[in-house]
Amino acid sequence: MHNCAVLCFTPDGDGHGLYTEVIDLQTLGSLAIRRATVIEFNIGTQLWEVRHPDDPRAVLFTHRSRQACLDWERLCFDPDPTGDAP
Repeated sequence: MHNCAVLCFTPDGDGHGLYTEVIDLQTLGSLAIRRATVIEFNIGTQLWEVRHPDDPRAVLFTHRSRQACLDWERLCFDPDPTGDAP
């Protein structure tokens, strides 16, 4: 786990980034938070599934560990949290 957080803001003032408590986002004002994915346990396969929030049928990743799914989500949506990529 790293202690780096990146927020990007659009010209209209909306901020986008992976939620972290490294930055107290509530100091910015009212929040509307949406998960990047949906992570749920599949009873039939006995695996955790990472799904696209707009298409619940779209399974993006599976693993027997929920933490592995959370780690995958972070790597997928925040591949270089340090900003060191060329």
